[in-house]
Amino acid sequence: CRVKAVQHPVSVHVRFYGPDRVHLTDYNIGAKTVSPHRNPTSTPAVSDHDHGLAGYQQVRGSQNPGPGWCGRGIAMRADGLGANVIICEVDPVRAIEAHMDGYRVLNSLDAAAEGDMFVTASGCKDVLREEHFSRMKNGAVLANAGHFNVEINQGDLEVISTRRYQARHNIEGYVLPDGRVLYLLAEGRLVNLAAGDGHPAEIMDLSFALQALAARHILAEVGTLEKRVYNLPPEIDRRVAGLKLASLGITIDELTAEQTRYLQGWE
Repeated sequence: CRVKAVQHPVSVHVRFYGPDRVHLTDYNIGAKTVSPHRNPTSTPAVSDHDHGLAGYQQVRGSQNPGPGWCGRGIAMRADGLGANVIICEVDPVRAIEAHMDGYRVLNSLDAAAEGDMFVTASGCKDVLREEHFSRMKNGAVLANAGHFNVEINQGDLEVISTRRYQARHNIEGYVLPDGRVLYLLAEGRLVNLAAGDGHPAEIMDLSFALQALAARHILAEVGTLEKRVYNLPPEIDRRVAGLKLASLGITIDELTAEQTRYLQGWE
């Protein structure tokens, strides 16, 4: 998390990309992404044993700042339902992590020929485009869970299709010249929100608590903070996690004084 300090204490800007607790919110996207595929979809392409496509890395522009928690959550939930999950990556570190987690890792063009259900979670544009669509199976399902409706290139879909129709609510079918049909969910928008239920309150309270305490921190320190971007103090992150655990009735262990000294020492 990065907090921007400004002169007026009321004008508070908070950018959440870093704190550990927010990543848990992203991780939960997996459950809310898989459910729209199972509930509003009755096409033969969607079953518990389909191939899936997700990204571990969240790519924004030319930067690779995110550890890909959205993609991780999607992959984990799909795997739990029996899917044969394929991960596509641009970052070699994230790709090897996916491999070590037990997933198949392919480049996106090879995966396009195998997948039955495709879920983008990159934060970038044109993740799936014409060269991918041309290789996909009849009945392939396309969804986005990472960013605005630019991850799946709908312009390319329109160009290569001879007809578009509404198969059912939140599902559009694009008929290709050879008769294949590709199904796009929720107009390529965030499927967990546009076709699912979004995050429950039990998840969103983590984000809201971080935002509230970040705003209070800026207000308390407004006389000492410069006009620049700050990282959220880690003690706020830990406090929110502790409060969440307490609300759930969960207790955890604490380090002894001797253990703390040992971990802080170098000998």
